[in-house]
Amino acid sequence: MKLNHLIYVSMFASIMGVLGLLPPIPLGFSPVPITMQTLGVMLAGSVLGAHYGPKYAALSQVLFLLLVMAGAPLLSGGRGGIGVFFTPSAGFLMGWIAGAFVIGYLCQFMKEVTFWKMMMVNLIGGIFIIYFIGVPIQAMIMQISVSEASILSLAFLPGDVLKVTIASFIAVKLYYAAPFKREVRV
Repeated sequence: MKLNHLIYVSMFASIMGVLGLLPPIPLGFSPVPITMQTLGVMLAGSVLGAHYGPKYAALSQVLFLLLVMAGAPLLSGGRGGIGVFFTPSAGFLMGWIAGAFVIGYLCQFMKEVTFWKMMMVNLIGGIFIIYFIGVPIQAMIMQISVSEASILSLAFLPGDVLKVTIASFIAVKLYYAAPFKREVRV
């Protein structure tokens, strides 16, 4: 891994930590809070993944989650430690890795980066993939059916669509303005 790759991976892990400083919004009917950290997942996938490849986008999330696992209170609300991986949020945390990878992977196929294409990519990776992993694990931990957990997760969709819009706008602007060098991915 080149030094600049390591720096960018670390930078996006840091962005996740900064987004964790924003307090979570607890929902009375679900133990999973609303946080801004999925915005960081989408940015990692669409910025880092588009320029250097999906493995670096996913690696930024792995690094972040390893820091959380080691006890760093980087999750929204100052949560950290191995215990957070045994809560109803655990599947969503694991989904961040896959979500960032999928977003980065899909960005590879964009010949021209536009807001609407980036919106679709972030919707697929930033919402669908994360929910696809998070909802069944939430159901298992809460001992409810997957359909009940899916209904609980509907409350997150408006905020997640807003985060997709913000991430897509930022990613397109950075794609054309940032000093990233688009590389051939292996």
